[in-house]
Formats: sequence, structure tokens, C-alpha cells
Amino acid sequence: MKLSENQRKAWRIKVDYTNMTDKYLGDKGISPKTIDKHKKLAREAHAYVSENRGKDELFMGWTELPYNQTEIVEDILETAKNIRKKFEYFVVLGIGGSALGPIMAFNALCHLHYNDLPKSKRKGPKFYVEDNVDPVRMKELLDVIDVRKTCFNVISKSGATSETMTQYLIVADLLKAAGEDVKEHVVFTTDASRGNLVKISKELGGVKSFVLGDGVGGRFSELSPVGLLPAAVLGIDIKLLLKGAAYMDKMCSSSDIRRNPALVSALLQYISMQNGKNIGVLMPYSDNLKYVSDWYAQLWAESLGKNETLAGEKCNVGQTPVKALGVTDQHSQVQLYTEGPYDKVVTFLSVGAYKEQFPIPHGCENIPDVGFLGGHTMEELIQAENKATAFALTKAGRLNYTITLPVVNEFTLGQLLYFFELQTAYAGAMFNINTFNQPGVEAGKKATFALLGKPGYEGQKAELAGAAPDENYIV
Repeated sequence: MKLSENQRKAWRIKVDYTNMTDKYLGDKGISPKTIDKHKKLAREAHAYVSENRGKDELFMGWTELPYNQTEIVEDILETAKNIRKKFEYFVVLGIGGSALGPIMAFNALCHLHYNDLPKSKRKGPKFYVEDNVDPVRMKELLDVIDVRKTCFNVISKSGATSETMTQYLIVADLLKAAGEDVKEHVVFTTDASRGNLVKISKELGGVKSFVLGDGVGGRFSELSPVGLLPAAVLGIDIKLLLKGAAYMDKMCSSSDIRRNPALVSALLQYISMQNGKNIGVLMPYSDNLKYVSDWYAQLWAESLGKNETLAGEKCNVGQTPVKALGVTDQHSQVQLYTEGPYDKVVTFLSVGAYKEQFPIPHGCENIPDVGFLGGHTMEELIQAENKATAFALTKAGRLNYTITLPVVNEFTLGQLLYFFELQTAYAGAMFNINTFNQPGVEAGKKATFALLGKPGYEGQKAELAGAAPDENYIV
């Protein structure tokens, strides 16, 4: 889809951070003076990200994904076309960003009941993402798919991800038992030349594969083949998704916080964290954007939750992300946000125009509590509740800001994803941490290997055995 500049501007997402400042929050807000004091830090963070763009050794290859995938995108589109023709089910086997990204894009850009639609109304096969190793979940997936009619997208950079490879072993065994050629039912997304999936591909005679580049970590991978292939299979316009990301990149080219939405958002979050706001709530007012919160939670938590700076100093920084959904969680969480501890920043995701409006019929005029709704639309109602919640939080002195998507489509979603990725990179630079590693995750992986008897982890297995529960503390 070709976009005019006017269309790009009409679909530009906007960030309103008025309710982060002292304009309405008084001494609970952030003053212009405080922001000015941090301008140098913001410029330095912007310079760090700009100067290291595309550097694989720093895991910043994600910055170039909107620009360097022309041939890959064409390959993905052709592969997706073939998958749609051949298969009735498409299943992603992955975990972390390899699963959260595809789930998020599916929910945002497809019919909310996509799998329940008749085949004639779907753009692609039924879609499932398996991101856990709960045996009940695996069994019940197999109750609703036919492996003989399924394409499995196995996503693992190393091919050593225990959860994903467990899933692969199960489906490969089932395919063989059904007399199917495994190679014809799988697509790998993995390293270009190293790792176990590369070895397995050779053993199977050459599996169709896409590359997850060295400089693209899992939580920054949605705009790579990790996310683009599942999206393309579903009929999502992946070229428009990348154009949206590129547009946000252009918007964030300036080191001036008043012209760079991701930079000013990162700075305000940084200042807030320094002031004890250690919980960040992301609250979309759109069911289509519900799983953006799940994707964002990994991005923000794994990137910023660090115990050491790049200079080797102890820091223990980070902000705990919390998922909420408007209007649903006005009735479950907002009481805490409004009257509980002053330890949160609430980010609203708002929508300018929903793809449906749905008029509310007149009726029950004799009951004022109900009758007043007639003649309005559901769009009006959800937007009013969004504004009312922001107002209530602001009146209570609670930090909040609003990101508005004019509409929810590929272009605006691409902008939003790149915005959050840049915001995260800027915030990490402000804290002077390694935003792109995850040593805390690796520790848990190694303990799992030891418990299951993986060779080379005998010492850790013995250590774990010494950490058995104490009967004195079991009730």
C-alpha cells in the first residue's frame, strides 16, 4: 500500500504527556525545571542509540529492520502464499518474543474471533501460538488441529531453547507417525549458519528457513522474520508495518525531547523511576491492543531490569510492568492506581477511530441510569471512559500519559512497536546499563538444564540438591 504524506500525517501516533507534568499534578508532577536539568542526559542517550545503530555486537541490529529486508520480505510473502494454499492450520512454536510478538500482531490486526470465522471469511489458515510447555495445553492443541494439515513455524535462534525444542520433538514424532515428511510441514526461523535447527534442517534434507540476525534479540524481533512470517500468513500487510516503523524512526531522529516522542517518554519514565515510581502500567483502551501489553512487558522488564551498569557498578534498576485493559480493569485495578501508593506511571493506549462504532439503541427511558446511553455509540462510551479514567488519576495526583493511535492498522502498529523499542533503548542508555542482555534469564535456564540432567551441569545439579525444602517451613 502506497501512502501519501498527508495519509502518513493523518495516521501519525501522538504522545500527550501533560499529565506527567506539574501543570495539573502540582508537586506530584514533573516540572519544566526538572526536565531541563535532564536535557543533557537525554541528548547523550539519543547520541548513544544513534551512533550504535545496526551494530550486531551490541544487539542493535533491530534498528535497521525497517530498511534492510526488501528481499527477505518478498521471500516471506511467497512462502506465506504457499502456506495459505497448502495448510489449514499454522502453529508457531516459540517462547518469549518469538511468541509474544506474533500473538500481539494477530490480535491487533485480525478479527478478534479469527479462528471461529468460516474459511471463506479468513485470509489464512487457523492460527495458534504455543509458548509454554504445559502438557495440558499441548494435548488440547492436538485436539483441535490435524498435524497432517498443519505448518509449524519453529522459532529459536540457537535451536537449544528447551521449551521450543520440546514442542518440535513432539510434533516431529507425530508427523512421522502419521506418515508425513517432517520437512514439508515445518519452517524454521533461526541462525544463518549455527545452532541445532541448522543441523536438523540438514538432516531433513533442507528445511525452508528464515534468519534471525545476530543483532536482533528476541524481544526486539517482531519486525524481523520472527513476526513478519506469521503476520504474512495471516494476510497482514507486512510492508505497511515496516513503513510505520520507519516513519516513527524518522519522527525520533531529533535529539530535542520536544520533537522526539520516544525520547521524551523515556526521559519522563527515567525521572519517575528515580523518584520511586517502580511500577509501570500499560492500559490499552482497545481489545485489539490488549496483547501489546504482554509484548511490552517483556521488552521493558528484560531490557531495564539490571543489577549492574556498563561501568560495573551495582544499580538494581528497572520498573515492573503491569498489564491492564480499559474498560475491563477500571473495575479491578483502577481503585489501587487512584488511591494506593504513589509508585506508578500509567500509560494509556487510546484509539482515535475504532473500525466499528456500534450504535447504542434507545430504550429504558424511564430508568435514567440506563436511558442516557441511548443514541450514543460504543466508541463514544469507551473513549469517554478512557478520558474519565485519565482525569480521575490526574485529579488524584497520579502520573499518567496517553499514546493515541488515530486508527489501529499496520502502519500505526509499526509506529507503536518502534516507539516502544526506541523508548526502551533510550531509557537503558540513561541508566547506563546493557539494555540488550538477559543474564537473569540465563541463570534459570541453566538450573533447568541441571535438573533434567543435561551433560555439563552436574555441579549445579549437586548445588540444587543441597537447596531442598526445609520441612520446618512446610505447612
